[in-house]
Amino acid sequence: MSPERAEILGLEALGWLAAEPDALDKFLAASGVSGAELRDAAGSPELTIAIFDFLLAHEPFLLAFCEASGSDAASLHRARHTLQPDSF
Repeated sequence: MSPERAEILGLEALGWLAAEPDALDKFLAASGVSGAELRDAAGSPELTIAIFDFLLAHEPFLLAFCEASGSDAASLHRARHTLQPDSF
């Protein structure tokens, strides 16, 4: 997966998260990020990785995102690894 594709998938995940109030509330609570910080950090590698980690750790949200985006869980794993290859 290219870094550009990983970033695009991250933006898709952010958009999905923003449109899902329950998932967004849980992400904000789990990450400690405020709504303002979320807006300010949109598109940053750190936020994108945090969103991927959140989705990968919460299967119902992961499956809902995958269905909405036409992606699969393996794509999120690859994207996350592309953005931070030394994390695995």
